[in-house]
Amino acid sequence: MSSFRGKFVWYELMTTDTSAAGAFYRRVVGWGTKDAGLPNMQYTLLTVGETSIGGMMVLPEQASKAGARPGWIGYVAVDDVDATAARFSQEGGVIHHAPDDIPGVGRFAVVGDPQGAALALFTGRGEAPGAAPPRGTPGHAGWRELVATDAEAAFAFYAKLFGWGKGNAIDMGEMGSYQQLTMDGETFGGIVTKPKTVPTPVWRYYFNVDDIDAGAARVRDGGGQVLNGRMQVPGGNWVVHCRDPQGGMFALYGPQR
Repeated sequence: MSSFRGKFVWYELMTTDTSAAGAFYRRVVGWGTKDAGLPNMQYTLLTVGETSIGGMMVLPEQASKAGARPGWIGYVAVDDVDATAARFSQEGGVIHHAPDDIPGVGRFAVVGDPQGAALALFTGRGEAPGAAPPRGTPGHAGWRELVATDAEAAFAFYAKLFGWGKGNAIDMGEMGSYQQLTMDGETFGGIVTKPKTVPTPVWRYYFNVDDIDAGAARVRDGGGQVLNGRMQVPGGNWVVHCRDPQGGMFALYGPQR
C-alpha cells in the first residue's frame, strides 16, 4: 500500500435508493454495477470494464436521522488506518466512524478534517491495485476538490497528514487562490476557500466523460440537475456540477466535442 499512500483509491456513494442511483449513474457515467457479495451487508460495486472504481450502499437510518444526506465520500490510502485516524483527532479533526475491518477487503475509518470536510481512510489486504489508467479515461475520477473554510490552513493540514504538495496556484478573483494539489509529481486535485453559497466545507469528486455536453444532457434526461453551465478549467477540459435524483452532489469532467 505504501506506493498508494496519500492517494484517493475509492469513491463511495451513500444514497436512499441504490437501484435508482445505479440506473442513473450507469446512464450518465457508463458504470457497470454488481453485488459485492459481502456477508451481512448489501453493497454494490461500480465498475469500468472489469475494474471496480467505487461502491454504493443505502444511507444508514441512524445517519439519516442524525442529518446525513445522500452524497459521495472518497477513500485515501494510508499505511495504518488506526494511527492515521488518531492523528486526525490529535490535529483537530474528528473520527466519525472508528477504524473497522471489511472482511477480506481491508480496514477503514471515516474522519473529518478540522474544518468539517469528511473523507475515509483505507488500508487494503491482498494484492495492491493495478496501475492507474491514462488520465481522462471515461468512468474514472478525473479530479478531487476541497471547498474549505480556509484553503491555506486546509492545505497545511493535509500536507502534514498525507504528504501532499503544492502545484500551480490559480487566481480566482474574489474567491482567492485555487491551490492545485500534487502527490508523487502528479496533479490530482485542488483546494479553494468556499464562497458563501456553499454552507459547509466539502470534498467534491469529478468523474470523466468523453463529451461534457452529452454528459450534462444525460444528467437532465436521467432526472438529475445540472447546477451550472459548463466551465472551462486549466488544461482545456470542461466541468459541470450536478445533483443526482436522490440529492447526491457530483461533477463531470471532460472535453467539449
